[in-house]
This record gives sequence, structure tokens and C-alpha cells, in this order.
Amino acid sequence: MVWAWARALGGIGLLGVLLWQLGSGPFLSGLALIDGRVVAAALAIGALTTVCGAWRWSLVAGGLGVRLPLGTAVAHCYRAVFLNATLPGGVLGDVHRAVRHGRDAGDVGRGVRAVVWERGAGQVVQVLLALVLLAAFPSPVRPYLPVAALVLVAVGLGAALLARAVPDAGRSRWARAARAVVADVRAGLLARRTWLGVLLASAVMVAGHLATFLLAARTAGATAPLSRLLPLTLLALLAMGLPLNVAGFGPREGVAAWAFGAAGLTAAQGVATATVYGALVLVASLPGAVVLLGRRIRAPLARRETAVRG
Repeated sequence: MVWAWARALGGIGLLGVLLWQLGSGPFLSGLALIDGRVVAAALAIGALTTVCGAWRWSLVAGGLGVRLPLGTAVAHCYRAVFLNATLPGGVLGDVHRAVRHGRDAGDVGRGVRAVVWERGAGQVVQVLLALVLLAAFPSPVRPYLPVAALVLVAVGLGAALLARAVPDAGRSRWARAARAVVADVRAGLLARRTWLGVLLASAVMVAGHLATFLLAARTAGATAPLSRLLPLTLLALLAMGLPLNVAGFGPREGVAAWAFGAAGLTAAQGVATATVYGALVLVASLPGAVVLLGRRIRAPLARRETAVRG
């Protein structure tokens, strides 16, 4: 609970600093430019990324031995996206779908691990694509990419060596946990029937999020070439992985302000772009509100029917 409040306060603090430095104009100016075409595009991109996320989750869950039909996964993912976009922290929707699926499948542990691994796989793919794109296009962080790449390679090699060093036998808690992690990764992510789908779904999702960010930049009035905007929006997208946010707002706006300013644009343009992106994500998540509302309506009806039959 303390950590949850600290994350929310951190996000509020970042937003407060931006408001103090830039005023409310950048937060409001872009929102007034959102029209029906932009909303339709956001909904379409959101549908694509949500279905891909559901497919990835279904593949990983199946690899771990907990069945998850694609239609059910899509409904759960839409609800999770909506909760992530409206509640502090940005992950409560994923926690909800993990526990809910685990309970439905009769194994909460595997249900939670399926979400952890599919989200982790998505983050790994996003970081790898980010390194490629940030190296291909000019950006404020380009000089530091070789060091970042070396660190990632070292971490990857360390993880691979650790996995090979895991003892086949051993009764210690560490040994059991290590064997469980290796088994999950092999079955849920690296199995022949899952790895390609996980990779493809994750790549399409990253492309969809970037497309939404670029749409937000154009809506907010950014006229720079796409080759210049792409790395800036990618940096803001990576910042969304930081847990210090309030319904997604916080680090995204701060990093966007810095990246746009460092690239020769303006900090206000970065904040406006990130704010419009947050609004478009909320719009794209609205089908999740329908899913959530539908469940709240169906549950009392089901209890009433059970009472009548009884």
C-alpha cells in the first residue's frame, strides 16, 4: 500500500513540475484538436493491439498448461487496458486479469505467471526494437546506445548462464524457484508452438503503440518529419514502463518534454503530444468499460436466476 501511494505521488509530483514550468496550455491545447477521424483511428489501432495482446497471452497461458480461449482473452485484455488507463499505477488491470484467469482455470499461480511472462516478453521485444530504431534515427540518446546494448547483452548472457547452471536436483527454495522459472520460459515463451506468435504479436503491438503516438503528435500540431518524431515518441513510450504514474500520466509527459526539447522542438510540444496520446489510449480502451459494465449487470441477474430456480 505504501509503495502504491509512493508511485501515485511520484506521478503527481512530475505532473506538478511540468505544470509549474509550462503551465496548463500544453496539456489542454492538443486535446481540443481531437476529432472524429482521430478517435476512429485510435479505436482501430487499439483493437489491433488488444487482439495481439490477447493472442500473446493465450499462447503463453497455453504453454503453461492453463487454457485461455482467444475470445475470453480479448474481453479480459480490453477490461485490463481500461483499468490501466483509469487507475493509478498503470498495472492494476493486468493484476486483475491475471488473478481472474487463474481462479477460472483453478490455478491462480499459473494464471499470474502467464501474465507476468507475456508482459515480460513484450517488454523485451519493445526494448530490442527500441535499440534498433534509436540507432537508425537521430535522437538525444543515440550516443549512449552502445553502452545500453552492452549492458543488455551482458544481462542476457548472465541469464543464459544462470539457466544452464540451475541444478537438476536440489531441495533449496532458490533451486526450486530457479527450476520453475526456467521451465516456465521454456514452455511458455520458447516452445516451438509459442515463440514465433509471441514475437510477432509483441512486434505488432509496439508498432501499434508507436502509430498511436505519431497520430497524437500530428494531432497536437507537430509538423516535424516522421523520421524525427519516431525516436522521440519511442522514448516517451519506453518511459511508460516506469511505475511512477497516475492513470498513465507522469513519466511519459516528462520524458516527452525532455526529448522534444533536446531534439530542437519544444517541451510544450512534447507534453501536448503525450497528453493527446493518453487521451487516445483512454478512448481506445472504452470497449473495456463495456466489458466491465456488462459483467456487473450479468452477475446480479445470474444470482437472481439461481435464487428463483432454488
